[in-house]
Amino acid sequence: MALDLRLQVKLSQQLVMTPQLQQAIKLLQLSRMELVDVVTEELAENPLLEEGVDPKDAREDESATQEHEEPMSTEAPPEQEVKGDAEGMNDIDWQTYLEGYSLNSSDTRNSYEDQEDRPSYESLLTKKGNLNDHLMWQLGLSSFPLEIKHAATEIIGNLDEAGYLHATVEELAEASELELSTFETALVRVQQFDPPGIASRNLQECLLLQLERLDLSDSLAATILRDHIVELEGRKYPVIAKAQKVSLEEVFTAVKLISALDPRPGRAYNEEDVHYISPDIFVHKVGDEYVVTQNDDGLPNLRINSFYRNALSDSKSVDKKAGEYIQDKMRSAVWLIKSIHQRQRTIYKVTKSIVKFQREFFDHGIEYLKPLVLRDVAEDIEMHESTVSRVTTNKYVQTPQGLFELKYFFNSGINTTDGDAVASESVKSRIKEIIAAEDPKKPYSDQKIVALLKDQDIDIARRTVTKYREMLGLGSSTERKRLF
Repeated sequence: MALDLRLQVKLSQQLVMTPQLQQAIKLLQLSRMELVDVVTEELAENPLLEEGVDPKDAREDESATQEHEEPMSTEAPPEQEVKGDAEGMNDIDWQTYLEGYSLNSSDTRNSYEDQEDRPSYESLLTKKGNLNDHLMWQLGLSSFPLEIKHAATEIIGNLDEAGYLHATVEELAEASELELSTFETALVRVQQFDPPGIASRNLQECLLLQLERLDLSDSLAATILRDHIVELEGRKYPVIAKAQKVSLEEVFTAVKLISALDPRPGRAYNEEDVHYISPDIFVHKVGDEYVVTQNDDGLPNLRINSFYRNALSDSKSVDKKAGEYIQDKMRSAVWLIKSIHQRQRTIYKVTKSIVKFQREFFDHGIEYLKPLVLRDVAEDIEMHESTVSRVTTNKYVQTPQGLFELKYFFNSGINTTDGDAVASESVKSRIKEIIAAEDPKKPYSDQKIVALLKDQDIDIARRTVTKYREMLGLGSSTERKRLF
């Protein structure tokens, strides 16, 4: 069979992701802080981009300047002779005054003989200490033998964020080629550090170390932790009282003491910094209507640099390579500005559509949140679902009901007994309210919550209640039970 070459003409359609389109999609799904970082980076790299003054602020500054500006007099005021009053000059201690002036002078440049003697900026910076720093500081103040310090350093380096040691002393000794007895001694020393319960190998040891620090090693609480840890986890307090031959009230007192101990002693030194959320858009109620406004605070007002724009218009005075560079940066700058404006308009449209669908939520609260899917908003604003999904990711709106992510308003529907539908977030809120109002000594089971929701015309299965309860971070009825 012979093989031959042929030319064939074929028409086909193909979607090509241009760099400009990829940039627009990327900007669409960025959060507010990420967008500010991208714009700041682009301002540093693209010389044609510059941050302009907001026209509104410029008008306010101009009007304020005109209001406070006074007409200048063309005639110079007559000069007057200034005479010093010599009275009381002898009462001043000039030596003390000059010493104080030399110490408190604002010009600190003369206080250093050489620029190299001046402390660096980095030496003035501080960082938040963590658990490792806190323990190493205590180790540095301890007068341990050198081998014990090396072993203690290995132990501290293997602690997790909660302060627990998951590696065994045998594994640490084998890895560091030190004696096993050295690590056992070092572990005892580290467990005496602050916070109490540090370097424990399990929860039982952690709580016992804290009781030991309180001089309660021989108390009923310590006995319960040593001999009845399984019964304690199962809340079998009568069994513990019978085994220890004590009253139930004494067991309750001991358990109350145990519950006051810290099961994660290292948590206080590893807490993450609080991140504040800046809303991308606001929803205000004006009269009977809701007004959607953009939050442009903190976003640079971009514009094209006039110098390069004029240079590009006068192509005769610009070198060919320089002109190509300016043309390329001009296209990049214009497309970035258009992409940011398109992003802001899309967020505005999506929020307006959400307000239209969820009007009762904005009026009355979460109990009136309706089921809503991305397709409903996409059809309303005549955009694709993927665009709506990107817009609502990591975008926040400030409403009269509080601060919410735009994704929050999209919920699946749950049928009610009268044939209507209610949003899943509304059902979660009602489950949370039912559990908050229950008797701690007799908490509701999931089946009882199903019955209570049915009284509110919400038809839901028990496994769905369990799923929503776990999503809310609420324990089962056994875990929520409080006898004291």
